[in-house]
Amino acid sequence: MTTLLEAVRRHAMTHAADEGPVPSAVPGLWTVRATVPSGLLHAISKPMVSLVVQGAKAVTAGTRTFAFSAGDSLLITADVPTVNQITRASAAEPYLSIGLDLDLAVIAELAAQMHEPRAVDPTPVRVHATDAEVADVALRLVRLLDRPEAIPFLHAPLVRELHYWLLAGRHGAAMRRLGGPDTHAQRVARAVAVLRRDFTQALPIERLAAIAGMSPSSFHQHFRSVTSLSPLQFQKQLRLIEARRLLLAEGVSASSAAFAVGYESVPQFTREYGRFFGMPPVRDTLAARHEARVLAERAAPTVTTARPRRRRSA
Repeated sequence: MTTLLEAVRRHAMTHAADEGPVPSAVPGLWTVRATVPSGLLHAISKPMVSLVVQGAKAVTAGTRTFAFSAGDSLLITADVPTVNQITRASAAEPYLSIGLDLDLAVIAELAAQMHEPRAVDPTPVRVHATDAEVADVALRLVRLLDRPEAIPFLHAPLVRELHYWLLAGRHGAAMRRLGGPDTHAQRVARAVAVLRRDFTQALPIERLAAIAGMSPSSFHQHFRSVTSLSPLQFQKQLRLIEARRLLLAEGVSASSAAFAVGYESVPQFTREYGRFFGMPPVRDTLAARHEARVLAERAAPTVTTARPRRRRSA
């Protein structure tokens, strides 16, 4: 019988040229493959669950660092800043994981029907061993990738089942913070969706507060409570993270990256980039590429050639 590792490995090999997250044909489901350990990768993570099936990774949120490996699940229940690093990966045994975006509407519906205790865990990032029921549904979701004609009919019930087992298991209390009707978390999520979509534009807090259905002062308070950032900091980090992606992945200049993500002043962009990433754009780009080369060389298999023995004279 096919295991989850075998199913993810087979799908990942069809995208062997792509390192990092690769979206799948199942809405909200993606796979991650890496053949070398990574540097530090900044992100503002969405609510999601990730199942590691091979290799190891570390995620830092706030002052806590979570190290996890094959057989573990990472759950993130808020749009929070994280620093990620793949710590164990090689060409022979790549880092492999699958991720699924959490659906707030499904969580709310299930939580209302399950009549579980109302205890809520405010911790936005957590790691546990993957429950057997969760792994079983994840395997069936990945198998759908081999039968694309079945995806429109079967993916929604499987996603719902996966959310059920997450709510019923050790992640349940953490997920319930997303599932109450018209909670602050859900209201903030509406504003976060606009920030993610329009992060290059000027977004007055009054407009975001109206989207969330709150007063500006209340919105600012609850936004920081949910995400750990102010709305301005959230938007700024989205801009800087995208700018770094443009610099590293597409090789654009610092000024082009600045204007592309919404900055009007290159010196301001350079200052804020340096404060966030620890060095200005050009130096950071050179350092990141050097680190990538070093990591690739360390992960490359070492080929040794035996020296021929000198024949003894008769």
